[in-house]
Amino acid sequence: LEKKVVKGKMGEKVSLPCCHEIPSSESLQKYRVYWQKNITDVVLAYSEGNMISKHERYQNRTEMDPRNLTLWISPVEILDNGSYQCVVQRNSIVVCDESVLLFVTADFSNPNITAEVSADSCDSTEMVITCSSHGGFPKPKISGVLNNMSVEWNASWVSESSFSPYNVTGKLVLNVTKDINITCSVEHSGFAKSTSLLLKKTNDCIVPPVPPPYNVITASIIIVITFLLAITLAARYLPRHVCSHCCKHQDSVEEGVKEYTKAPLSKVTAETSSV
Repeated sequence: LEKKVVKGKMGEKVSLPCCHEIPSSESLQKYRVYWQKNITDVVLAYSEGNMISKHERYQNRTEMDPRNLTLWISPVEILDNGSYQCVVQRNSIVVCDESVLLFVTADFSNPNITAEVSADSCDSTEMVITCSSHGGFPKPKISGVLNNMSVEWNASWVSESSFSPYNVTGKLVLNVTKDINITCSVEHSGFAKSTSLLLKKTNDCIVPPVPPPYNVITASIIIVITFLLAITLAARYLPRHVCSHCCKHQDSVEEGVKEYTKAPLSKVTAETSSV
């Protein structure tokens, strides 16, 4: 027969149902009841209405309902995982023998995401991303989302035993060329916890300009040299030309003045002679 399954979280109270209920017209004194784990370990046992045995691991954590024979465990631990069997006898006749499977889980801590820069340049920033969570059970699955795209973590798990809490760590190496958002999720038994982190590109340096080609540089130098030579020649010869032009103009003016002054004198002399 398929076993009944009872799920509970570590630290909570769980109830394991038995396959028999004592009629209201009878009492527990007429029955022998055994609650066993994995068939070999007796959790507790009743005979003629009295408890005759209780496992030391379950001291102060278990009790049984005297009517429906339900076994209560509180607080439940991860080590309580396993198959439990309820055996009921009446007058040495087995009236009930059925198993129930207890599945105990433990919540993981909220994932913690850290980012460490391993290399940096103008184009990209290389980061080592670490996501960690602890204290959960059973072994979880770790997943990630980067800007709505799924990513696969390089995951590792640590646990002292098969029934001990797990610590999980995932690592991822990314080349960040712009600001991005990453989410880490830890999932187990249908439960999930997630944390997001904004990763920023750290280096926004200015790219130096590309130098012009060699032929462009050569042509520019020739143009500059030619321009300087032209200015030098102009500064050397232009003043002389202007000066010589000015001198010729001055000489013509002086000659005109001389001729003008000579003419009246001749006329005066002629007039004097006639007198």
